Amino acid sequence: MSTFSGLNTAYTGLVAARQGLNVVGQNIANANTEGYTRQRVSTSSIGALERTGLLTGGVQIGQGVSVDAIARLGDMHLDTRVRFSAGVAGYSAARANAMSDLEASLREPGKNGISAQLQDFWASWQDLSNRPNDPAAGGVVLEEANILANMIRRGYQEVREQFSRVRSNVDTMAAEVNGTASQVASLNEKIRFAVANGGSANELMDHRNLLTERLAALTGATVRQGSDGQVDVLIGGNALVTGSSAHRVRIDGDTDISGIDGVKMMWETRDAPMVLDGGEIAGALSMLGAGPGVGPLRQAADSYNGFARGLAEAVNGVHAAGFTRTGAGAGDFFEYDSANAAQSLNVLVASSDKLATAGAAGSPLDGSHADKISQLAHDPDVSPDRHWEQIVTKIGVQAKTELQQANLADIASQSAKSLQISNASVDLDEENVNLLSYQHAYQGAARVMTAIDEMLDTLINRTGLVGR
Repeated sequence: MSTFSGLNTAYTGLVAARQGLNVVGQNIANANTEGYTRQRVSTSSIGALERTGLLTGGVQIGQGVSVDAIARLGDMHLDTRVRFSAGVAGYSAARANAMSDLEASLREPGKNGISAQLQDFWASWQDLSNRPNDPAAGGVVLEEANILANMIRRGYQEVREQFSRVRSNVDTMAAEVNGTASQVASLNEKIRFAVANGGSANELMDHRNLLTERLAALTGATVRQGSDGQVDVLIGGNALVTGSSAHRVRIDGDTDISGIDGVKMMWETRDAPMVLDGGEIAGALSMLGAGPGVGPLRQAADSYNGFARGLAEAVNGVHAAGFTRTGAGAGDFFEYDSANAAQSLNVLVASSDKLATAGAAGSPLDGSHADKISQLAHDPDVSPDRHWEQIVTKIGVQAKTELQQANLADIASQSAKSLQISNASVDLDEENVNLLSYQHAYQGAARVMTAIDEMLDTLINRTGLVGR
């Protein structure tokens, strides 16, 4: 074995230790960088040169160490779990947030809710039954009725505005999907180029991993490992990203709650609806659904319309059968458009002398009919109060259920993320140990090189000097 080969062995040790120090420095520098995955130098020993013939030089030893790669210490299975749980959590969170907003818009229980106003409305009729000839008592009835009608219109309008907000958010999220998918495709191309040229693409992979997690949270997307370090992103089994190509998506359908077509996410180039396995967009779309799969927001709007019709019909049915204090027959109390009862509900009676207070004509002091209207609150068949209570209870139960599911999904998502972080994140204590280890390895390789250099100096410059 040539003495000069020892220099190469020591040199490879220096290179490996220096590369290890560089990687440790990169890890420490990115200890707090979101999405960064710790790295390690991957090395292997270089075997002895194979020689044949008479002059083999005896037993051969290895030729040092080879730096094979900079390994990224991520776990594909943990990454997959994070993406799956992100899709489930995104779906649940979108529904929970929308249902919480819907429940809050009811303002129940409380003095600003429709329940409290219904009580004031019936109480005003009860007071009128005791003072049927008092214009002030009649004025209170009309005032309370107008307030009630305004609250119903406002409640319906708030649901309608929430529908528009969620619809707009879906458009925004679809645009984010397109932008993120384009970035993943671009990173795929950069990673493929780096891998093909023997370089390291670890930081690019970290960035891509964050982007695919976001796509999963938005759409429930899954990731399939491709060739040359690339990945394919799939939604419902169909490719959103393939290599360096990304497909675009769009949102089609109703922009107002009065529509009947529903809202769908579509493949832009294929002009076909997408099948979403989860994610925030799927959760939002489920809130906007129409037809057989009608969403909670449309259900709430229909409930307001049903309540407004029921209230108007119940009051009108009794009011029209009575007589005013002047002896005239009373007509309907409320008016509404059957196509949109909640938004069109209005008090038809313009003055207190047109209110039905008496059960018979010519009885100005008879308040029995006003009392009959006040008792509608307790009628088991047509009670508007009971109808409204059922609406509030249904929305409240749905909101609580969605919130519980969202909490559970978030716990699962956080657990998966914690496992991923514990496996992939930088441990400063561990890096300090590695730093010392590589530092000592570098010093040791340098000492070997110094010793071999001294041996060669003796061999070259001092051989043959003895006896001169």
